[in-house]
Amino acid sequence: MRILLAEDDKDTRQFVERGLGELGHNVISAANGEDALHCALTEAIDVIVLDRMMPLLDGFSVLKRLRAGGITAPVLMLTALGRIEDRVDGLEAGADDYLVKPFAFSELAARIQALGRRSAPAAVTTKLSAGGIEMDLLAREVRREGKLVHLHPREFRLLEELIRHAGEFVTRTMLLERVWDFHFDPQTKIIETHMSRLRAKLNEGQQADAIETVRGVGYRIRAT
Repeated sequence: MRILLAEDDKDTRQFVERGLGELGHNVISAANGEDALHCALTEAIDVIVLDRMMPLLDGFSVLKRLRAGGITAPVLMLTALGRIEDRVDGLEAGADDYLVKPFAFSELAARIQALGRRSAPAAVTTKLSAGGIEMDLLAREVRREGKLVHLHPREFRLLEELIRHAGEFVTRTMLLERVWDFHFDPQTKIIETHMSRLRAKLNEGQQADAIETVRGVGYRIRAT
């Protein structure tokens, strides 16, 4: 991760910077609030470690300006002040975590790692597969054993829901909510009708039925 370390105490700053570097992080250091603010506004930063008391601009002021400027990187505040009120003030100012000095480096590193995981964007899934069926969610294409299967949008969503839960039974209620956005049972055969069409298209060419039905339980595609 790319970490901004804002700490005016030289020994502490160098110790933490060295330790984070040994863990494979890219550390940018600042010895005062103005430098820290400039770095945070101009550099791509994953996590900010911000000392509460710094020259030129204190940590609270830096934090408030960062949040006002739209910087959303998680901030871990360091302070020698251990009162509950001080911690509450820091969190209310926009900090994501708070660590009181003196601290163990292992705890600091663990908290930074947790903040980094929290802020990392979730991986976007663009392809799904199960039981010999492949779905490309971007191209909106479906293939079974390499053969292209043409599906209507609702059939595509129905199959996507089944494959996302491959190996598990998906109930009628779940399908109504996730595919049709119904939060009630319309008392129609809407699912059965679409499922029948989906089956026919997937099984074209006399292939084995790709979808398993258990009456009263739901539908599923086997994971293998």
